[in-house]
Amino acid sequence: MANLQDFSIQKIDGTALELNALKSQVVLWVNTASACGFTPQLRGLQQLHDTLSPQGLVVIGSPCNQFGGQDPAPNAEINAFCEKNYGVTFTLTEKIEVNGKNVHPLFQWLKKEAPGLLGSEMIKWNFTKFLIGRDGRVLRRFAPNDDPQRVRPFIEAALG
Repeated sequence: MANLQDFSIQKIDGTALELNALKSQVVLWVNTASACGFTPQLRGLQQLHDTLSPQGLVVIGSPCNQFGGQDPAPNAEINAFCEKNYGVTFTLTEKIEVNGKNVHPLFQWLKKEAPGLLGSEMIKWNFTKFLIGRDGRVLRRFAPNDDPQRVRPFIEAALG
């Protein structure tokens, strides 16, 4: 069975995100978009990062333009938008695809490990969230409309 450290992905600035460094951390991984009705969740994700990172939480956002073309800008512009408008300091990855023939292998694994409603592996929209435990295995999937504060009790339980 795979775990988070078995994958590789680039940060939004093009450098490698060292997933081995996330060993023993709890990770909340989210597919994001800059022009979505759920984009204000970036503020809540940042609050989770600010308050729970000292206990071992890592928040990671992966921009995706597959849903309504809501993140068409280049990586540098996405990063600047998130910093300026939502104060994002948590890690953002390069823009990726989360469904289809060009799905990033990490998201292919996340979806398989935590299917959605009725067992569907498809991601239905931006801001689908995956909670990954300290052992690098997926604990739970959350819907796009699940506000970050609703997810907090599950994160706190995973943090122990």
